Amino acid sequence: MSRLETQSFGRTGHASSRVVFGAAALMANDPKVNDRVLAALLEYGVNHVDVAAMYGNAEEAVGTWMPEHRDNFFIATKTHRRDYEGARDQIRRSLDRLHIDQLDLIQLHNLRSQEDRERVFSDDGALRAAVELRDEGLVRFIGITGHGLRIPEAHLDSLERFPFDSVLLPCSSLLLARDDYAPDFHRVVETCRERGVAIQTIKAVAQRRWRQGETPTRHSWYAPMEELDVLERAVHFVLAQPDVFLNTSSDLTTLERTLAAASRFDGTEPNREVLASDLARIAATSLFEVGLEDPGQAPA
Repeated sequence: MSRLETQSFGRTGHASSRVVFGAAALMANDPKVNDRVLAALLEYGVNHVDVAAMYGNAEEAVGTWMPEHRDNFFIATKTHRRDYEGARDQIRRSLDRLHIDQLDLIQLHNLRSQEDRERVFSDDGALRAAVELRDEGLVRFIGITGHGLRIPEAHLDSLERFPFDSVLLPCSSLLLARDDYAPDFHRVVETCRERGVAIQTIKAVAQRRWRQGETPTRHSWYAPMEELDVLERAVHFVLAQPDVFLNTSSDLTTLERTLAAASRFDGTEPNREVLASDLARIAATSLFEVGLEDPGQAPA
């Protein structure tokens, strides 16, 4: 087992682990799960936590680590509120739940629709609250997140309106094989590279939606890749994209498998013929379809 490599998280000056811990895995705030996860993060050298106000009790769970481990982690959370008062109050509550005096990153969550963006960017919008809290020293950086096939286009619009420090959007071998997603994704990546914006990605090991009537076997809204060699190639595919970070799943088993796979990454992209074979076998049903996007508050 090797500790994960780090790279600069955009222009923030922080060297974040290439794998970012998606703290939706801590929604239940179960002490046994919390301890198991913390041990894994410290073992693999994961130094960046991504949580959200809407992830159940996950902020409280992360907060239990802070008295002893604040210096070990870059802490990011999200607000789904669109209005100034709501966002300001929610961000301050996040600080209380996390037991920290300053957030490293606050993210405006799932700015997918034009209506949401207009509300957030208005004089009475959530962005104003984030900027004020940054100016007060309670927040260091501001980012945006999003789900679905249309989010690259939405992020490009947001980046023209404000100099965000980070973006988060889906990336996987499945998605980058799609002509209706890959071109705009690459435009986002190129724009972010030019401007020093950190690029976080989700859904690296998502295979498909749970089928109607199917009982989920994992604690994630999608069915993850179960074949370990396929999952490892999927993880390595994302890590082979320059300047990109991989955010982990809300499922504990998938998290541990992802960390193990990432620790074996040697810097090279998986063989494209093998990837094509994987896609041919597992891409019978799609994770995303236009008009059938994933739920706005769904974790990674």
